[in-house]
Amino acid sequence: MLDQIQEGFGKVVKKIKGEGKITEKNIRETSKEIRRVLLRADVNYKVAKKFTERVKEKALGTEVNQSLTPGQVFIKIINDELTQLLGNKNYNLKTATTPPTIILLAGLQGCGKTTLAAKLAQHYTEQNYTPLLVPVDVHRPAAVQQLEKLGSRVETPVYTNKNSVESRVKGAVDFSRENNNDLMIIDTAGRLHIDEEMMEELHTINNSVDPENIMFVADGLTGQDAVNTATKFDEEIDFDAITLTKMDSDTRGGAALSIVEVTNKPIAFLSVGEEPDQLEVFHPDRIADRILGKGDVVSLVEKVQDAVDEKEAMELEEKIRKDKFTLEDYLKQIRQMKNLGPLENIIDLLPGSLKNQIDSADIDEDQIDKIEAIILSMTPQERSNPSLLKRSRKRRVAKGSGTSVEDINMLLKQYKQLKKMTKKMGNMKIPDKLSSFGLGL
Repeated sequence: MLDQIQEGFGKVVKKIKGEGKITEKNIRETSKEIRRVLLRADVNYKVAKKFTERVKEKALGTEVNQSLTPGQVFIKIINDELTQLLGNKNYNLKTATTPPTIILLAGLQGCGKTTLAAKLAQHYTEQNYTPLLVPVDVHRPAAVQQLEKLGSRVETPVYTNKNSVESRVKGAVDFSRENNNDLMIIDTAGRLHIDEEMMEELHTINNSVDPENIMFVADGLTGQDAVNTATKFDEEIDFDAITLTKMDSDTRGGAALSIVEVTNKPIAFLSVGEEPDQLEVFHPDRIADRILGKGDVVSLVEKVQDAVDEKEAMELEEKIRKDKFTLEDYLKQIRQMKNLGPLENIIDLLPGSLKNQIDSADIDEDQIDKIEAIILSMTPQERSNPSLLKRSRKRRVAKGSGTSVEDINMLLKQYKQLKKMTKKMGNMKIPDKLSSFGLGL
């Protein structure tokens, strides 16, 4: 995500760090380079111009503290301005005085509203809400069936009837109250472009149920088109927040870096994949850090905390201390790592210095499945004592796992290296879940 703009700012940061002092000349040159990076990333040209002017103005008016280098000061200014550009604070769901709280999703056809509806249902279920999904797209074939299928995946009920759009949403409110659903997520119809009929439907829904949260859904890959569409939608329905979808494929970042400034509305979420759990709460400061190559360690820790069972983590720490780390433990770590989601998304959260050491070509999700299959094909005794695995046993395991003896030898080599590392750490205090989980990365 945002690879192009990260690379561009990476070059700027590297150049700034080499400066001995801040001068009008290097401020002017750096500002020009920043502007070029933003424009190449498809950032709105007015936004790019205002951003660079603010950076230049702050840099010229800043006195360098003796404890900081000029480069550090300049980077701090850019970081602060990026955070401001991205909205500066998180969006908080507006809740209804009398449930249900209603989220109305609006956007063009193909932007990912239906998939997002299910993702939001899962996200807010984890926040202790009891959501109801409400499809009101009467135009797209199988739209209702798609949401029903997604609702089943995230274990969320879907309210359907064949009445008018107005009757559907009003009926859904009554259904929510009768069944203790305190959150309603309405998936509306989209079009290939903004037209009168679509806006009329949105006004009808808005007037019928007065949603607390109107969320504009934009395809992040469309860059400036997403920003322009957001502006037109906002003029019509005055939405509250934005979700950018398909961000796992967006290398440029133009929409994310333009849409808040242009609409003056916050980004609430980033959708980073097709799976229900691939939805990220948008934190402007963390995204700014990622753009400048600092990574997003806080989000990584949060993901690990969600994926790692605390009891298992404590047991693993104890085994490490006693040098009793087995292949069974290795298997548990592999499974915990799978719970974090695609490895590429996890690596994207690492600081640039670490991220650059990992070759994207080496990221093989199938390799994790292969390791899991090999260990599962071993007997409990072999998992506890891999030295039992002589050639005949390796052939049996290879046949049972659909792999080769070479694959097994590679796994055992990795395991031995990991054992050496855990032995060295045996007398060290492991402070949290991230430390123990990190042994498997």
